[in-house]
Amino acid sequence: MVHVRSTHVDDPNYNDDQQHWLHDVAQPEVVKQHAAELAKAHPKHAQALLKGKEMVEILAPLNLDTESLVASLYAPLIEAGAINLDKLPDDTSKTLRVLLQNVHQMQSISDLQHFQHGQPDGNQIDNVRRMLLSMVEDVRAVLIKLAERICYLREVKNADEETRVLAAKECAEIYAPLANRLGIGQLKWELEDISFRYLHPQTYKALAKQLDERRLDRENYISAFVEELQQLLREQDIDAEVYGRPKHIYSIWRKMQKKHLQFDQLFDIRAVRILTDSLKDCYGALGVVHTRWRHLASEFDDYVATPKPNGYQSIHTVVVGPDNKNVEIQIRSHDMHDDAELGVAAHWMYKEGASAGKRHGFEEKISWLRKLLAWHEDMAGSDSLVDEIRSQVFEDRVYVFTPKGEVVDLPAGSTPLDFAYYIHSQVGHRCVGAKVDGRIVPFTYQLQNGNRVEILTQKTAKPRRDWLNPQMGYLHSARARAKVHTYFKKQDRDKNIIAGRELLENELHKHNLPLSKASDALERFNVSSLDDLLAAIGAGDVRLHQVVNFLKPQTSDAEKVEQLKKRAKVNKRKVGGTSEVVVEGIGNLMMQFAKCCEPLPGEPIMGFITQGRGVSVHRRDCEQLANLLHQHPQRAIEVNWSRETKQDYRAGIRISALDRNSLLHDITSVLSNEKAAVLQMDSDADGTSQTATIVLQVAVKDSESLQRISQRLRQINGVEQVQRV
Repeated sequence: MVHVRSTHVDDPNYNDDQQHWLHDVAQPEVVKQHAAELAKAHPKHAQALLKGKEMVEILAPLNLDTESLVASLYAPLIEAGAINLDKLPDDTSKTLRVLLQNVHQMQSISDLQHFQHGQPDGNQIDNVRRMLLSMVEDVRAVLIKLAERICYLREVKNADEETRVLAAKECAEIYAPLANRLGIGQLKWELEDISFRYLHPQTYKALAKQLDERRLDRENYISAFVEELQQLLREQDIDAEVYGRPKHIYSIWRKMQKKHLQFDQLFDIRAVRILTDSLKDCYGALGVVHTRWRHLASEFDDYVATPKPNGYQSIHTVVVGPDNKNVEIQIRSHDMHDDAELGVAAHWMYKEGASAGKRHGFEEKISWLRKLLAWHEDMAGSDSLVDEIRSQVFEDRVYVFTPKGEVVDLPAGSTPLDFAYYIHSQVGHRCVGAKVDGRIVPFTYQLQNGNRVEILTQKTAKPRRDWLNPQMGYLHSARARAKVHTYFKKQDRDKNIIAGRELLENELHKHNLPLSKASDALERFNVSSLDDLLAAIGAGDVRLHQVVNFLKPQTSDAEKVEQLKKRAKVNKRKVGGTSEVVVEGIGNLMMQFAKCCEPLPGEPIMGFITQGRGVSVHRRDCEQLANLLHQHPQRAIEVNWSRETKQDYRAGIRISALDRNSLLHDITSVLSNEKAAVLQMDSDADGTSQTATIVLQVAVKDSESLQRISQRLRQINGVEQVQRV
């Protein structure tokens, strides 16, 4: 079962007289009348009107009101130039005019994709601001635009490859994440699946074929399973709807990549969904399922108790069904199902009689849009707002608490300084330290979900210029960097020149380059003199690493790997030594690190007394250690790290990414910037799935260093997963 939308207007035998596109419309006669008037007024644009009907068919199941569906009919004609927004008929309602204007402004969201590799000009940033305003003013415009993009993806099905790929990249990188942020799963999956088919046609066809080959057996199996489960629920007086749910090919592929699984190893190829009337019945149904079939504890997730960032709620479990086959079961209430499929569309503020609960749900979904508009005043430059928008829409999020228990939403990878600047500019400027869950942490600590963060301040404290150096890892969010930029821009120009000269000289000295070499970068950074460049660096307007990377000689991927390996060979400190492990109350014991888990300073460790080889030091969560202690619990011994670490330690990293040109270059650049010595590097590419797997052995000082390196690697374009091995 693969979910693919099939609209009536796509059928080659489609007969418009049947009016199937009006099937789910609440007021079909009104929409039908507008369609007839538009067809009569614009006979040469029948294709645009047909696209409008398809958009109506897509949007009607989202419970949109009649004016929104009428706007969907008009939108393609406006896009085709058949209708001028400024010359709409006099009897056009004000609401429809505003809605069409907002839909037209939504085109500016595509500019976000073009900003990825360049600086936006003033007109572009104004377009993005207007787009945001239209989204906040009436979020229905977002849904209409998403439907239009789905139709466009279908239109280019038979176009040339370049057109298909460009359309797919835009939808996959811009519109699908936006649908996900608003919680509209019904449109998100379709955007992702069609885009995936265009971007990776061979992989898509291979997965579709594997699914189709087993369709009949799987459907018969699910049918019998659903029938048995429905009977069990009736016996417990639980009123529920049970059905086999469709699978999305993109979600199958993502899970295979994320968990390094083959198709046969997936748990949810056989999938069932239970919809109940109440939350109580959700857990009642879960009890019935777990009583009847054995479940896999590692695959159980309760997103009802802890919802996903976009508000998604459901209970997920995997059970071992008949014939020892795994079946994934999702359990949710009808309201949760509406939220998951419709997102903000399930909570229209403009619906008459909307309950307080529904209003609150809608507000939660789009509050981040209002935050963006409020934040743009904090941005030092026009590009900063675009960076912030990208981080808000497309990056993963982390949720932390203030000391008073308020939730703060930040981009994944944020630090205590990002948190401080989120609270207020002055809190960030005066920050001298931070506590996370009651303990002091460095400014470079990466916040985790559920952390409680307390900022320590002093009235005389001031920001430091090295906070702006991305290689140092102090700041992650564009918003925080913009506030520090603004602070230093207000400082005296002479001080900025002195500070910029010191920073640039220090960095150029590492690459054996004279300061005079910086004159070569004047045109690149649009300044007229060396002093202007130094002042810009000192004020934070020009990033130091960009100047250095422009000036230093370029090296190939192979040369970078050799340099990193050479650094490991000349490193005077022994990699993997145990001299910094302390055994409480005992001295002069022979010790070695266990190769099964290779612990790093900062990680909880425990010793195991071996026969003839001294103490083997493991991470406390090591599976091998658990097996050893189960057999010989008396051989456990407490060990701890000494207070200071002076050695480097071996750590393994596996990187899974979409295979592309310059991937290895980007990875080696991160390792070089982090001064991580590469001890070993192996790579493997899969031409079928167009993915690459790279396994690294690096020398790091502690677990914090490894986390920082992993986070930098995850930010590389195309990297799907970074995990320790």
